[in-house]
Formats: sequence, structure tokens, C-alpha cells
Amino acid sequence: MTTHKIEKLGEMIRQARKEQGLTQEQLAATTGVGVRFIRELEQGKESCHIGKALTVVAMLGIDIEANGIKL
Repeated sequence: MTTHKIEKLGEMIRQARKEQGLTQEQLAATTGVGVRFIRELEQGKESCHIGKALTVVAMLGIDIEANGIKL
């Protein structure tokens, strides 16, 4: 799936988390970030730190590409 908006990325993260049967708390503990960060990431808040966001999407198995390079 291709996205150019942080809100869409948040939707993708929420969907993947739910498909894997994880709560926000479980995902936060697994990725080493706070529950608030997961909540804001899923809501598409633009203030999220990209490094933490990449950790979360990698744990959920979501592929991210930038200029043809897989992150």
C-alpha cells in the first residue's frame, strides 16, 4: 500500500495491530515505546518521532519505502 499522509500510516498501523490481536499496551511494550506514542501514531499526529515510528511499523511487518529504498 502506498501512502503520502501520516494519517493513512496511522490507519495502517492500527489495522495491522488489530489483525495481530495486539492491544496498544502490548504493542508499546514490545517495541519499547509508550502507549501514548502508539495512540498518537495511530491518530496520525505529525509530531511523532520517525525513528520510533519505524520501530513500530517494522514490528508489525509493514514495509516502508522512501525513494525506492526499503526502510
